Amino acid sequence: MSQRSPGHDNPRGSENKANFRSRYRTQRYIPGQQGTIMATTICFIIWVLFITDTAWTRSVRQVYEVNEPEDWTMHDFDCPRECFCPPSFPTALYCENRGLKEIPAIPSRIWYLYLENNLIETIPEKPFENATQLRWINLNKNKITNYGIEKGALSQLKKLLFLFLEDNELEEVPSPLPRSLEQLQLARNKVSRIPQGTFSNLENLTLLDLQHNKLLDNAFQRDTFKGLKNLMQLNMAKNALRNMPPRLPANTMQLYLDNNSIEGIPENYFNVIPKVAFLRLNHNKLSDAGLPSSGFNVSSILDLQLSHNQLTKVPRISAHLQHLHLDHNKIKNVNVSVICPTTTTLPAEQDIFSYGPHLRYLRLDGNEIKPPIPMDLMTCFRLLQAVVI
Repeated sequence: MSQRSPGHDNPRGSENKANFRSRYRTQRYIPGQQGTIMATTICFIIWVLFITDTAWTRSVRQVYEVNEPEDWTMHDFDCPRECFCPPSFPTALYCENRGLKEIPAIPSRIWYLYLENNLIETIPEKPFENATQLRWINLNKNKITNYGIEKGALSQLKKLLFLFLEDNELEEVPSPLPRSLEQLQLARNKVSRIPQGTFSNLENLTLLDLQHNKLLDNAFQRDTFKGLKNLMQLNMAKNALRNMPPRLPANTMQLYLDNNSIEGIPENYFNVIPKVAFLRLNHNKLSDAGLPSSGFNVSSILDLQLSHNQLTKVPRISAHLQHLHLDHNKIKNVNVSVICPTTTTLPAEQDIFSYGPHLRYLRLDGNEIKPPIPMDLMTCFRLLQAVVI
């Protein structure tokens, strides 16, 4: 149960040292710093939301901006009989949940195409012959296979930004795809292969979702991700990886590898992705021996999740880290002398709270640690607001 502390001065009255320690067992608040902490926390939350949604915001802005709106006349407003065309939204075509087995002919005015939850098995070229303005295609929850995608059917859509193919029967990443694409969603398929050169021309892609597929380590070559110059978010959770994927794009900021069987991280692995800020490796098989010698002392990482692994020690971290999840490992104690990040000497008359370690949230429950929390943990991490054990 969370408890509040009146501060880190000596407790009042007869409270002894043990009682004082126990007051920090799950949560800690610092008087005089609450305003600063609240403002900093709010800024961090805003920054997280900004980073998480950057790809979305960028793409949506491009989708909705129209320099020269077309004049939609009644002659243009044809609508496939299998679908619904809202008069108030003439650029959208709704064909979802209709038991369709084929894609109908798409009118030239359509930007947004919704075909999810049907029985579609193929993506031929013909229905898209006039659909030169398409920005968004949702084909989730169909029965599409790689053999059913006609070569050129997707690559001919020169303005396409979003492609949703989740919950289908794909066994490899489809190719070729249009160079304009910014988001590719392939979750919950049967993808086990990434053909060479698949991503070579997708320099505008910012988000790639391959979670819940059948990817093994042999699916990746050293140049698999070559060409993804602007990729920011990569999700490969719930696959069958035993090693970290090689040579990730340099601009990767969010890397999600939960629920694999990863046993170790190569030395200097993060040098290739110097901007990574959010790293999730929950539910893997990481051990102390499998971590780099410097642990996760990477200045760009702000949120690190290592829950449900096989760690027995708290790894080294950077002074910039703000959230650390280590619950459900095999950790028995917290050696603060090892994990406390070293910081540069404070400039004269500068606030220690601004220059010390930035850790605010620490989760250690599900380990073999017994309270109270070591006092020097609080001395090191002065911005720590919550500790869960």
